[in-house]
Amino acid sequence: MSEIVTRNVHQHLLALLDQHQARYRVVEHEAVGKCEAVSLLRGTALGQGAKALVCKVKGNGINQHVLAVLPADQQADLSRLAQHIGGLKASLASPVEVDQLTACVFGAIPPFSFHPALRLVVDPLLFTRFDEIAFNAGLLEKSVILHRDDYLRIAQPEQARFRR
Repeated sequence: MSEIVTRNVHQHLLALLDQHQARYRVVEHEAVGKCEAVSLLRGTALGQGAKALVCKVKGNGINQHVLAVLPADQQADLSRLAQHIGGLKASLASPVEVDQLTACVFGAIPPFSFHPALRLVVDPLLFTRFDEIAFNAGLLEKSVILHRDDYLRIAQPEQARFRR
């Protein structure tokens, strides 16, 4: 995906989805930071939520930022993610790095990489249980509920199992 020219990730994302004729809807809700609470506000199952974590993988000559996406009812195994990338260890990126790579606050990051230095890796469990995925769309108070096939077609994520 291309780098975001403006810092309005929400509008950039909606334009991308419209350009690709994706099946989606926007849900406005209270700005909450917890996956469980926002799934209730959206009216979706917790497992439909696409939790996006900005990580940094290092070691073995690797220094790679990764947007690691998994179902919101799962926990990430960062060592497994590091192994997939070829590094020795992975950690969550700093708030400054998250801002630079996503132009979003923590909790509002959509499961799309718009920065060339941010590698998108998605755990395939996200696509096996529900026809739609849900995620905060660049803003804490707006979510997108998107058909999983459209997500796969548009984002073309690298898939790897890295959940616990």
